[in-house]
Parts: sequence; structure tokens; C-alpha cells
Amino acid sequence: MKKILLTGSSGMIGQLILQHALASPTIQEVVSLVRTPSQIQDPKLKEVIVEDFLDYRSQQEYFDQVEIVYYCIGVYTGTVDRDLFRSVTIDYPYALAAAVQQKNPACRFVLLSGQGADRKEKSKMMFALDKGIVENKLTALLGDCFYSCRPGYIYPVTPRKEPNFTYTLSRKLYPLLKFFGKKMSITSEELALAMFRIGLEQPEQLLFENHHLRDYLEPV
Repeated sequence: MKKILLTGSSGMIGQLILQHALASPTIQEVVSLVRTPSQIQDPKLKEVIVEDFLDYRSQQEYFDQVEIVYYCIGVYTGTVDRDLFRSVTIDYPYALAAAVQQKNPACRFVLLSGQGADRKEKSKMMFALDKGIVENKLTALLGDCFYSCRPGYIYPVTPRKEPNFTYTLSRKLYPLLKFFGKKMSITSEELALAMFRIGLEQPEQLLFENHHLRDYLEPV
């Protein structure tokens, strides 16, 4: 029986990972870091209010015996300014990883990254650059306890208001993207299941591109 920690439980992927965790007999407790409480009632679920995602000194007690962290907080390009995008993408996950590692050095950290993350840190694209930077920082901190998941286009199974024109267009083009095979796209449900299984199974592989993620779609 495992205790896990989750961020982004109100988001597209985080909420699906939460559903898997609450339904799984393998998971005993879910600590969900949130800004505001949800309406979810489940004996496994402990929601912890976080006001500053860079400072976890007041939440340390909740990190005891956490075996897996699923990190699903993110922001879309163009929705926030450059400094906040960098902070959310790089500083937030690193701060949490460092805080949890102090309590549990062997804790696995599963990051929702993105296709094109540039670990050479030379990309002129903000998304690719910052995702590459945080992957490098987490690898240096956590070693083989860090798992990076790099989906391509994520098709939202549940209809939603798209955050920008690119996502609106991608949704319309999804049937064409599917035609190009396993490397281009994945549904939100597929991605959530893949990430959940990666955390549970602790594979030797540490970096999961879109086609690798789609290999994790059989039921646990």
C-alpha cells in the first residue's frame, strides 16, 4: 500500500490521475496540494492548502512516507508573463522535489513535461527551453528517481474551452494527428493512465516520449 502526493488535481491530467489513485487498491493515501479545497470526499484523500508553491516548510509533516509524486501543475504559453512562466515551469517543481526528497530520498517524482523539451538548453522556444532546464535540474537532484513524461498534443477527452488558438486548431486536426501514429498525440485519459502506471511500476526507463507513454495503456 502506497502513499502518493499529487499536484494539479484540478487540471486536465491531474484530476484523472487522482481518479486512478482513489480507485486503486494499491494506493492507501493521496496527499493533494491545492490552492482551494475541492468538493471531493474520499477517505484516502487529504487535501493540503498551499499558498506558496516555492515554500513547503509548513507542509513538511504531510510528506512523511510519500513514495511517489505526480507533478501536473503547468501553464500554457502566452497565458502568463515570461517570469511567471519560468517560475511555474522550473522553480515550482524543483522546490517541491527538494522538499519531498529531504523526507524521502528514494521517492519517485513523475513530471508532466512536454514534447520538445530541450536538455541542451539552447532552444529559442520558451516552452522547450524551460522544460529542458527543469528536467536537467530534477535529474541532478533526484537521479534515477526522476521520470519525465513528454506528451505531444494532448487531446482533451472532456470538452473544454481551449486556452489559445493553437490548441483550438489542434483539437480540430486531431483525427489527422492520429493518422500520423503514436509519436504525435495522446488523449488526456491515456496520458493520465500512463503516468500513473509509470509511478507505480518504477521502470528502468526514465524519459518517456509520446510513443513510450502510449505503451503504458494496458490496465494496471
